Amino acid sequence: MQNYKEDKYYPKMVRVVGEILQESRVVRVADVLTKMGQLSDVNLKRWRAGQVPYLEAVIHCNLSKADRINKILSFHAHDLNLGKSNDFVKYKGRTLRYTKSGIKKAEERYARQYSVIGKVNPYANI
Repeated sequence: MQNYKEDKYYPKMVRVVGEILQESRVVRVADVLTKMGQLSDVNLKRWRAGQVPYLEAVIHCNLSKADRINKILSFHAHDLNLGKSNDFVKYKGRTLRYTKSGIKKAEERYARQYSVIGKVNPYANI
């Protein structure tokens, strides 16, 4: 992905990440997929409530597209100098799955969140 800025999803990704950063200091993969129209709010809430076995089951695009969006998000967050960490979602004491396979690296990619470093959010609308 050396030329990720030329990818057809990149302009929309930049806009969506900008919108999220105006409201919050944290960008999560699920929030980006929701704002890009690849995951509905209803299905995200159902997954967070433990009603869906894994998040990939309710994403509205094929998994290669979701993975591509995820990789572009990672590169864009790096360009913005956002810190990264993992945020595994729990429901009633158990960690919810993001993928059907349950492979650790894939789970971590979906659980990743990117946050503004420092006390002031330079992207927020004041």
